[in-house]
Amino acid sequence: MDPGPVKVCFRVTGPTGYLALELPKVYNIKGDDHTVKATLKTDGSVSSFDVRKNFYTPVGEGSSGDGTTLLELTATDGPTATGTANAYPAVAAVNVGQPGRAGSRACTGTLVDPNWVLTAASCFAADPTAGFTVPAGPPAVASTATIGRADLATSGGHTVAITELVPRTDRDLVMARLAAPVTDVTPLTVATAAPVQGETLRVAGYGRTKTEWVPNKLHTATFNVDAVKATGVDITGVSPAGTSVCQGDTGAPTIRETGGTPKIAAVASTSWQNGCLGSTETAHNGAFNTRTDDVYDWVQQTRALATGWKTEVLVKSGTSLYQGIRLTDGSLTGFGDVESKVGSIGGVKSAAAAGINGDTHVVAVGSDGHIRHTIRSANGSWSNWGDVNSVAGWLGSATQVSAVSIGTDLHVIVLANGIVFHTVRHADGNWTGFGDVSGAAGGLGSATSVATASVAGQLQLAAVSGGKIFHTIRNSAGSWTSWGDVSTYLGAPGPVSSITMAGVGGETHVVIATANGTHQYHALRKSDGTWENFADLGGLLGQVTAKSLSATAVDGEVQLALVTDDNKILHIIRHADRTWSTVAPVETTGVNGTRDAVAITGTL
Repeated sequence: MDPGPVKVCFRVTGPTGYLALELPKVYNIKGDDHTVKATLKTDGSVSSFDVRKNFYTPVGEGSSGDGTTLLELTATDGPTATGTANAYPAVAAVNVGQPGRAGSRACTGTLVDPNWVLTAASCFAADPTAGFTVPAGPPAVASTATIGRADLATSGGHTVAITELVPRTDRDLVMARLAAPVTDVTPLTVATAAPVQGETLRVAGYGRTKTEWVPNKLHTATFNVDAVKATGVDITGVSPAGTSVCQGDTGAPTIRETGGTPKIAAVASTSWQNGCLGSTETAHNGAFNTRTDDVYDWVQQTRALATGWKTEVLVKSGTSLYQGIRLTDGSLTGFGDVESKVGSIGGVKSAAAAGINGDTHVVAVGSDGHIRHTIRSANGSWSNWGDVNSVAGWLGSATQVSAVSIGTDLHVIVLANGIVFHTVRHADGNWTGFGDVSGAAGGLGSATSVATASVAGQLQLAAVSGGKIFHTIRNSAGSWTSWGDVSTYLGAPGPVSSITMAGVGGETHVVIATANGTHQYHALRKSDGTWENFADLGGLLGQVTAKSLSATAVDGEVQLALVTDDNKILHIIRHADRTWSTVAPVETTGVNGTRDAVAITGTL
């Protein structure tokens, strides 16, 4: 009866040692405190290689059913391992299964996000020779990625379990989720420009070489692009001469350097392995690598599945509404048409968003004046539109909505015929009836713009009427304060055309546009109820005309987005230390037509 895996130990009593023996079916060798040279016989061929000091080293990869037989061990004192510079610390050594065991594999991958490694799907396939198909979900066997370790024979960096696979179905490519984020290694980004025939790219991997069976250090080589195909590229080695993509390099990034910045243009998939240690191939050369340039948005959308702060972005263009996500590194996903995913409501007149945990609640005014609600779940799926008026009451023709979350409740403010209304959607999905805020906060006059914020568990509401700002607070018990004319505290920088608010801690941040959007200002209401006066944002935003403003709290900071009259969307952050970031344009790939309005919210 097969006893299963057995550990055989030998003790070296001095600085060196030699042992001749025969052990069949060896899968793993470790030289504790010694460098060991092992002589092995695999498929009738005898070879030797160095075993890493203090680390298990897999042997017998790809051997026949007869396995690999250990013939001889030579142990030396060995030098102390030292750190080694790594030009690409984001490149990962990927182990599928326990190293050295039958069926285990060694591959290469790349950290493209603190939570994700990009590699080849075939690394995880049941039979890589039969194709790259791999099911989504946890890997079939325990798998890890080692990142930020220049020499695998040393410590340092991170070895992290892989918990989930998100594969492509059209090419040999998979995103592997890490059990814990790697935050001290800068990820590589995916290139968006397609490879070009004749272009020289660099492959960085941990696979075999001409002389090493299991290299400890990342090695690179340059390759020429011979042909560009729909989902991949054919490449051949250029330098060093005779170089090849070898076993263990599968999943390795094929890197394009532009202005000193490396980006992933492709991922190693299959190779003839001509010139690789142990390969008998001589008639063919080259390799096929999977393209990544045309799946950039898939990578971004997959990155967005990880937990952590993100900024959901809604862009209204004409009567269409688009949704995208700003990730923590400032990059964005592509934008998709919301109605194409949720169903048509005949076009959108106004929209707002609010984050509750990892979900994004979207509230929109349809072309018929009805208020609709949908939820984008953290996994990217959408619920169908729900007609809020059917459960909260009819208001007449609504023109604007604003929304914010307080705990798990969604508070919605609707402007209809100049009147400000309020409703709440509770966590169980039930809505309260619309209530006229003026009935609780006093008369206001005809309002033209509204904004909401969640501050210390209370709803704060601002409305613009007659070019002035009026402010009220709804406490946790549901009571409203009377409208207060903010100009009596701060003065009037000009007739207000639009307003937005965000709450951070106990502070309320108010941003307005005046004089038909030509000037923008920021003010602050402190936790004690006092105000800091409006500060002109022109020096930060430039001389722009704002058609739409939206602010939100994201991880203790205020993010502000605005649509300008020259069809741009700008973004800026007010940090916790009261400084502002440099204003930056928002790339809205996928949005058609003129950008009319923007709404943002933070989600986890």
